[in-house]
Amino acid sequence: MKASIITADDHPLILKGLNDFLTEKKYNIIGSATDGEKAFRLITELNPQIAILDIQMPGLTGLEIAAKCKETSLPTKIILITFEKDMAIYKKAKNLNIYGYVLKELALEEIENCITSVKKGKSYFSPELISHLEETVPKELFTLTPTEKEVLKQIALNKTAKEIGEVLFSSSRTIEKHKSHIIQKLNLESKPRSLFLFAKEHESFLS
Repeated sequence: MKASIITADDHPLILKGLNDFLTEKKYNIIGSATDGEKAFRLITELNPQIAILDIQMPGLTGLEIAAKCKETSLPTKIILITFEKDMAIYKKAKNLNIYGYVLKELALEEIENCITSVKKGKSYFSPELISHLEETVPKELFTLTPTEKEVLKQIALNKTAKEIGEVLFSSSRTIEKHKSHIIQKLNLESKPRSLFLFAKEHESFLS
């Protein structure tokens, strides 16, 4: 049985193209919206199995709708379609338990695979998106151990060696050793703020 689906995009032509494609493929579209508030209303009223949402919409964004669904324990599985290839947005989507993330330029090629995965309870993120994000990760970060990454993450939060030690159940001296190793691996200058500045700049890659 085909899943019940609602779609939402504030660009009428993109929405029509998506709906026409899904209708042609015999998917069960039970509602459509051109803004986020109407999309969320359709989700609450119609309880679709899947909602395919644009990220950037007036009223509520796709991410805000996903957050409201999570807060209210709505079972609808969210698929986002977007041009965005941003690590911060990707991380938000993952944290909100979003099931699908499809790039708009590949939407018609990938949406069927995405829906099939989501129906099975598996997430689907555009391979091109994952590839792009991996390319943006500084190569030096791959040289760090999990503990060193966690130390760097805590440094980005402006925590002292003592505070980081409390989080990681280590002594301040051990944390200072970790910091020294991280500076060497990242080939940073041994200046008081160099590690903090690097950590802040690359914070989105550390969670």
